Amino acid sequence: MSMMEDDVKDFLKRIVWSVFLGFLWLTTTLGIGTYNDLLVPNPSISIGNIIFYIWMASSLAALIYINYRIWKKKFPHG
Repeated sequence: MSMMEDDVKDFLKRIVWSVFLGFLWLTTTLGIGTYNDLLVPNPSISIGNIIFYIWMASSLAALIYINYRIWKKKFPHG
C-alpha cells in the first residue's frame, strides 16, 4: 500500500509529465536546429529556416495544448 494520498500522486504525476514534455520538446527542437544549422540564419534566411520555425511554433502550440489538457482537471480542494 502506498503512503501517499491519491491527490498528491496526481499532482506529482502532472508536474513530472509537464517537465518531461517541456524538456523533450526543448532538446529535440534545439538538437534539430543546431545539427542542421537552422536556428540562426547565417547570411540570409532560407526556406529551411522558415520550415523549421513553422515546425517549432506549431509543436510549441501542441505542447501548450497538451499541458493545458494535463492541468485542466480540478483538484478536490479547490
